[in-house]
Amino acid sequence: MLARRREIGDQIRAARLHANLTQEAVALRAGMTLAQYNRIEQGHSSPLLDTLIRIADAIGVPLAHLVREEPRPAP
Repeated sequence: MLARRREIGDQIRAARLHANLTQEAVALRAGMTLAQYNRIEQGHSSPLLDTLIRIADAIGVPLAHLVREEPRPAP
């Protein structure tokens, strides 16, 4: 689970940087504290779906863009 949270955090960070936004700007737009947002981006927190939707809206990307998984090769 921790690895998947970190992957989502990495995707959130990449989308934020692509949008040229700071963590503070996204947190403000999403209605959360900078500390809350930072924990999500670092993969240390498990956000609710509503929170992920607010983050996606704050960055200006579809929710699926933040949580999609890359296909993994079959074993």
